[in-house]
Amino acid sequence: MIRNRADLQRYREADRIQLRRSGTRPTFYDEVWRFQRLLRRVEYFLNCRRDLFGRLQHKYWSWRYHRQGMRCGFEIPPNIFGPGLSIAHKGTIIIHPDVRVGNNCRLHVDVTIGTRPGPPPEEVPTIGDDCYIGPGARLYGPIAIGPGTVVGANAVVNRSFPEGRMTVAGVPARKVSDTPSDEFLIATRSVPSR
Repeated sequence: MIRNRADLQRYREADRIQLRRSGTRPTFYDEVWRFQRLLRRVEYFLNCRRDLFGRLQHKYWSWRYHRQGMRCGFEIPPNIFGPGLSIAHKGTIIIHPDVRVGNNCRLHVDVTIGTRPGPPPEEVPTIGDDCYIGPGARLYGPIAIGPGTVVGANAVVNRSFPEGRMTVAGVPARKVSDTPSDEFLIATRSVPSR
C-alpha cells in the first residue's frame, strides 16, 4: 500500500518495468499505462493526503481515473495490487474491492476476480506475488493462490492453491504442471524499496 511520496515513485517504477515501457511518461496512445499511473496517484491521495487540499485533489484524480477506467474497460478499485502491476491491454477486467494481490501480477483481458454468490460476508481471493492470470480467467470465493502461480486462459478457480509455483487450468481449475510464472513476468525485485 502506498504510504508516502517515495512509495508512489517506487510503485510507478515497478509498474513501468513490468509493463516493459521506456521513458518516464506514457505516450498519448498508451491507455493502459495512463490508467495505471492514475491508479497509483489515486491510491496516494486516498492513503496519504487527509487535508482539505488533498481531499480535493483525490476527488479530481478519482474522476480522471474513473473516466480512464471506463475508456479501457477496467473496474479496479484502489489499494488492491502491490508494485509491479502489468495489465496486458485494454478489455474487460473486473475486481472486487476486497481482493488483495501481491507484487508483480500480470493480468490479461476478460479477467474476473470476485466473490462466490451467497449470503454475506463476502469472501474473496487472496493472490500471492509473481502471479500470471491468463485471458478469461475467473477466480472467486475464499481461496488463496500462492506465489509464482500461472492461471491458464479461461480457467475457473474456485479452490485454493496455496503452495504456488505451478500452473493451474481448466474448469474447475486443477494443477496441470509445475511450471511457475518466472518466464511470463519481468522481475522488478531490482527496484529499490527506499
